[in-house]
Amino acid sequence: MSEQDTQARHITMTETILRFYVFLGQYIDRCVDEEHRRSLPEQDFQQHLATTHDQVVALLTTNRVVKDKANIEFQRVTNMCQDFLKHSDSEEQKSVLLKEREILRVKMLTLSDLLAVFRSA
Repeated sequence: MSEQDTQARHITMTETILRFYVFLGQYIDRCVDEEHRRSLPEQDFQQHLATTHDQVVALLTTNRVVKDKANIEFQRVTNMCQDFLKHSDSEEQKSVLLKEREILRVKMLTLSDLLAVFRSA
C-alpha cells in the first residue's frame, strides 16, 4: 500500500469516526431539545446513526480493541438516550446526558483537528 493510499485510508477512517461522534452528539441533542427532534424525522436519524455505526465497525475490524470501545460507547449513549426519553422529567439524567455531550464535543474537536492535519500532509 502506498503512502498516499495509507493517508487516504486514515482520512476516511477519521471522517467516519468523526461523523459517528457527531451523530451520537445529535442523538443527545434530540433528547434534550425539541427543536433538534423536529429537524429530521426520527426514523431517518436512527437510520443515519445505525449506518454510520456499521461503517465504523467495518473500518475497525482489524483493531478489535477500538472497535469494541466504539460499540460500547454506541450502546452506552443510545441506552442513556432511551432511558432519558422514558423519564424526560429527570434533571439528574439530563445532567448526565449533558456531561456526555460535552465529552463527545471534545472528541469531535480533537478528531476535527486530526483530520485537518491528515488533509494538510
